[in-house]
Amino acid sequence: MSLLNWQEKPMATLADGGVIAPDERLPWPQTAVMGVQHVVAMFGATVLAPILMGFDPNLAILMSGIGTLIFYVVTGGKVPSYLGSSFAFIGVVIAATGYAGPGPNPNIGVALGGIIACGLLYALIGAVVQAVGTGWVERLMPPVVTGAVVAVIGLNLAAIPIKNMAASNFDSWMQALTFVCVAAVAVFTRGMVQRLLILVGLALATLAYLLLANGLELGKPMDFSGIAGAAWFGWPALRAPVFQAGALLLIAPVVLILVAENLGHLKAVTAMTGRDLDPYIGRAFIGDGLATMVSGAAGGTGVTTYAENIGVMAATRIYSTAVFVAAACVALVLGFSPKFGALIQAIPLPVMGGVSIVVFGLIAVAGARIWVDNKVDFSHNANLLTAAITLILGTGDFTLKFGGFALGGIGTATFGAVLLHALLRRGT
Repeated sequence: MSLLNWQEKPMATLADGGVIAPDERLPWPQTAVMGVQHVVAMFGATVLAPILMGFDPNLAILMSGIGTLIFYVVTGGKVPSYLGSSFAFIGVVIAATGYAGPGPNPNIGVALGGIIACGLLYALIGAVVQAVGTGWVERLMPPVVTGAVVAVIGLNLAAIPIKNMAASNFDSWMQALTFVCVAAVAVFTRGMVQRLLILVGLALATLAYLLLANGLELGKPMDFSGIAGAAWFGWPALRAPVFQAGALLLIAPVVLILVAENLGHLKAVTAMTGRDLDPYIGRAFIGDGLATMVSGAAGGTGVTTYAENIGVMAATRIYSTAVFVAAACVALVLGFSPKFGALIQAIPLPVMGGVSIVVFGLIAVAGARIWVDNKVDFSHNANLLTAAITLILGTGDFTLKFGGFALGGIGTATFGAVLLHALLRRGT
């Protein structure tokens, strides 16, 4: 297969029911409804990530739709995936910009330059994979490395909601109530409600905040003036990137996480569909990289394939890529609604802090799950020391300075994990 066979046009065969393959589709009304469901599934995370970094959630939603369409075209309509805001960027963006929240990130341009650089590197890796295969990627980033780096992203962020998103005792209690709500939804509900644990838990906690703060005046009341004054339709504010060497070197290594994440998702979809997607891995990397570059150039977050949407496919057994075209179109409509953005911005900071505690914890546990799923053997000292050192470097925010440039905890942990394992495994 050539690097990108543009003669392979996306197309879908109409199917009546049962298991719907990636190159098949339901009738368009049903396809549209399924697209809405996928938007709902990815919605909570795709909106939460930009808020935590100080990005415009409207623009992030819009770029998720555009990015998904780019991915669809580049992969020839053969890989069912939705591209949403990547949580892998949160720590490095906050570190590069010094963002402490809430509201817009004043140094967002610096982050955008790094996101574009990461997307470019991602696309180049995809080109190499398309030419020579994935073996070299899997050797460079075995599960012990990817698991450690993913875990570090969550652990490095732990202090943000606890120290910066609770200004009073009431706020701290609201954070606690929020993560209890999310946990309760995850454990005591079923079906689609359970899949939307973040979104439903956030809604319940926001209603509780409204009652306690606005009703009983126990805390800072929610302000709805921005919602009332926002237009129903409008163009999101675009931002220009700034290319700064320090930010580029800090943010670009996130590509390691995106590659590992995308590769894992593709393997999961392959197992579900019974279709061999290995020939499309390089193209998937290229599509994701291009989408990230386009998003960063406009002022949006970096994007990645979403496990939430893979979960929806597993539940419905509908793997049609046409559904993701429909989902992308729904996201485009939402992205052009400032009132929708104002509604998101009205969510109380301590409620977002409680959700952040859950999300960052889930990221850390996801790293450990990579070790478990891949049966990483920690009786081998190379694996044990790689994981142990990486976790402490990232959690403790170990920083190395090179002249005027400082490589922070996530950066040192990422590079350290790759280089340390490459060195230590020579002794096994």
